[in-house]
Amino acid sequence: MKRMSVSVPGRICLFGEHQDYLKLPVITAAINLRVAISGKPQNEHKIQIDLPDIDSEEIIPLPQTGQEVPYRQERDYFRSMLNVLLRNGLQLDNGYRCEVRGKIPINSGTSSSSALIVAWAKFLIEQSPELKAKFPDPADVARLGHLAEVAEFGEPGGMMDHYATAIGGVLYIDFTDGVRYEMLKNQLGGFVLGDSLEPKDTRDILARVKFGVLEAIQKIQEIEPGFNLKENASADVERFTSIITLAQKEVLCGAFLNRDITREAKKYFQSSRFDHREFGRLLTSHQEILNKRLEISTPRIERMLTAAVQAGALGGKINGSGGGGCMFAYAPENPEKVARAIEVAGGKAYVIEVDSGLRVKFL
Repeated sequence: MKRMSVSVPGRICLFGEHQDYLKLPVITAAINLRVAISGKPQNEHKIQIDLPDIDSEEIIPLPQTGQEVPYRQERDYFRSMLNVLLRNGLQLDNGYRCEVRGKIPINSGTSSSSALIVAWAKFLIEQSPELKAKFPDPADVARLGHLAEVAEFGEPGGMMDHYATAIGGVLYIDFTDGVRYEMLKNQLGGFVLGDSLEPKDTRDILARVKFGVLEAIQKIQEIEPGFNLKENASADVERFTSIITLAQKEVLCGAFLNRDITREAKKYFQSSRFDHREFGRLLTSHQEILNKRLEISTPRIERMLTAAVQAGALGGKINGSGGGGCMFAYAPENPEKVARAIEVAGGKAYVIEVDSGLRVKFL
């Protein structure tokens, strides 16, 4: 019985933060900080998952045919993915002994949980010829990851993380009508990821920003039914300030402005000559909107971004839902100097580059 390993990258959101759940486009990049699940079958009637990085383990007794495994904690992702696949025909004739190892910062906005779920989904799919035929593509695994992480627990997040980690590279993902993605040319130099060491406030921030935008749109559409996020502009919001709150106005305008920056950024990737300084400028413009309109940045992250630019980075932004977590700086030249500046400002730095998506190998 061969031991198998599935590894999946973390990701940064280059452009379109807080856009995927609004069905607006994003641009993502997989990074070379990865999580891996390795394991092989065992005769015991259970799945044992060792998590030495966090000094923990999960033990899941195999369910009877036609049954699912009960959840034991909030966001019980190993069991939720198992249940999602059981509903899709997964049959386990034996148990497994697995180990999880990772280098993606946890609870920092770099999609550690989504990468883990995608890796676990692929590991289980590989055990079933029927599921391998049913879900042959990384995009299939991404959709399953979203079902297990978000839909199963009624969370407010979108599908960006699952597609970005499963497929890898630099992706333009459009959620306007379903999910369509395009692999963009990777013309990027290096980045420096900076962990603020402040835990993210994902649930509260997602709820505040997402529902603030959606409630504003609903109020406006009662007066102007054709108003929408795809075609209108931030200037149009001024006509409706008497019916929406100031907080709703700010996040709605932020959504329009971030949408426009994402569209502009896509043109840079499609051009024959990639302008690294303009790319950095767009990142910084995006950050200003995330900080001032959506209010998801923190004083420490702002200090880290300022220090990175002063050390030679061309721009940067917060990464993830916000309220803490990570930022990144675009540093195609002398990233080590930028990393040192970020650490002096209070963060933990990682020099990173764009990486591929999920990988399977037999050991």
